[in-house]
Amino acid sequence: MFLNGVIKAINSLPEKPRIAVCKFIVKVVLKKYATIHVEGMENLENAKKPTIFVCNHLSNSDGLVLTEALKSVAPTFVAGVKLSGNAFTQIGLNVVKTTSIVPNSSDSEGIKRIIKLIKDGESILIFPEGTRSRTGSMIEAKNGIVLIAKMTKAPIVPLGLYGSEKLLPINMEGNMESEKFHKADVTISIGEQFTLPKKLEGQDRKEYSEYATTYLMKKIAALLPEEYRGFYK
Repeated sequence: MFLNGVIKAINSLPEKPRIAVCKFIVKVVLKKYATIHVEGMENLENAKKPTIFVCNHLSNSDGLVLTEALKSVAPTFVAGVKLSGNAFTQIGLNVVKTTSIVPNSSDSEGIKRIIKLIKDGESILIFPEGTRSRTGSMIEAKNGIVLIAKMTKAPIVPLGLYGSEKLLPINMEGNMESEKFHKADVTISIGEQFTLPKKLEGQDRKEYSEYATTYLMKKIAALLPEEYRGFYK
């Protein structure tokens, strides 16, 4: 209860001091608990912009560690709207640049905002699985990423992330406020930039979306140890 009160007090501050306090808290927490290893920085430096970053999703800490690793490009993260309604996760949302979308829906307004950001020159980061994996390995992705990539023609950079599920384990009952940080090594592997494959002869739109999504997710899986590849093993 005390912690919730502190968090609510922070979230009630004016924007500039609120963001400064939240950045300080996140910096202290990551320094204490996370040892972050980044591989493939040359792929980030060589990537054309704007870029669509795609990554597997294991923990509510993913946005924090990825923001730190990708600070030179500062992408906007696509986040589910429920995060903004949670006092605890709002600390992270004050640090991680986000645009919201309604999960598991055809949120046309959310998709339009994402497409506009990219066309305006902004790089974005999407978790194509749409939610954190409760299995500790990759789960089947949603196909919406294909529409965004096709509409913007932006190149894609895959990211493989692991160890964050130990840094901030998921509460299986869905109570995000009860999740606690633990000391952990977190690895982020940055792959080479690519574009989606062309539609094969005879493929309809649904078949192509599934084919292209699998192609994209296997790029992420290739950056992960085998035990994290799950559905895309």
